[in-house]
Parts: sequence; C-alpha cells; structure tokens
Amino acid sequence: MMKWFAFLLLFGCLIQQPATAQRRQKSEDAEQLGRAIDYFSSGKYHEALLIFQKLDKAYELNPRFKAYMGVCHYYEWNYEQATRYFDTVIDSLGAYAPHERSFYYFADAESHFNLGHYQKCIPLYEKQLELCYDNEKGDAWYRIGFSYMFLEDWENAYNAFRHALSCYENYRNTPDLHARITQIRKMLPGIKAKLE
Repeated sequence: MMKWFAFLLLFGCLIQQPATAQRRQKSEDAEQLGRAIDYFSSGKYHEALLIFQKLDKAYELNPRFKAYMGVCHYYEWNYEQATRYFDTVIDSLGAYAPHERSFYYFADAESHFNLGHYQKCIPLYEKQLELCYDNEKGDAWYRIGFSYMFLEDWENAYNAFRHALSCYENYRNTPDLHARITQIRKMLPGIKAKLE
C-alpha cells in the first residue's frame, strides 16, 4: 500500500511539473510581449523586432503584431521584409482605427515604392488616402504622381501631382515644404507637355 501511495505521489509530481513549467514559460513570454510593445512604442524597432520574431515562431502572432513587425522592418529599411509582412495581413486589419490602418497602408506603399514596385504601391496609397488626415494626403498624392511618372502614365501623373499641390497648399503650406511645392509647380508644365 505504501509503495502504491509513493508511486501515485511521484506520478502526480511528474504530471504537474510540465504544466508548471509551461505556465512559467507562458508568463515569461507574456512579459516579453509587453517588453516588445514598449520597445515598439518608444521607437526601438530593432529590439522590438527581435522579440516579436521569437514569439511569432513560438505562437504564430496575430495580424496586428505581424503589422508591427512590418513597421519594424520598414523603419529598419528592410523593405522586402516589410512588404512580406504587410501584404499578408493588411486586409485582415479592418477592425482597427482608421488612422492606424492608414499608417500600415502608407508603410506598405512606401516599401513597395522604394523597391520600384510602382504598380503595387499605387493602390496602397489610394487606400491610405481613404483613411488618413487631410494634412497627410499630399505625401500620398506626391508618391502616386511619381509612380505614374515612372510608369510613363503622364495623364495620371499630372492629375496626382495637381492633387498633391492642392493638398500641400491647403493643408501643409509650411516652410519645410516650400521646396516641394515649388518642385511640383515646375514639374506640372513639363508633364502637361508630354500629354500634348
């Protein structure tokens, strides 16, 4: 009887140990996730990315955290990696605030733009335009204009640059943008000449 009792006690301890270790690991991982979010919020994208990647391997993080990973890659100038993350999750982020989604579209579009994927970035900038503030629209139209220009679609380039100029003049006519406003004003006649 005593041997049987000792066996049950030992068996119970063996079963409980993995469960306790598993709970401890999950608690540590939850703490790591909190640390990653803190790093992300304070602009320490490299540090956040390292933790997010580790946790993603262990748990398959949700789309929002994958978008955070895309943002980290974007700020690290790893545009190819950024587009991989954004392109896989961006359509599943509809529940989040419009301005947050606007930034994801912008970062994805900018990543594609910097990679020379002009056909891919235009619809992303257009989605951003639906969600962003008025004072942010000029930048999206400006990039759309260049995308169309690089694709030699002069009519759409002309219209996009006109929209960019209007947005800059109405919402962000600040000293830091005077050079860009002047640039657009000088580009428009040249682009119009291509249409004739």
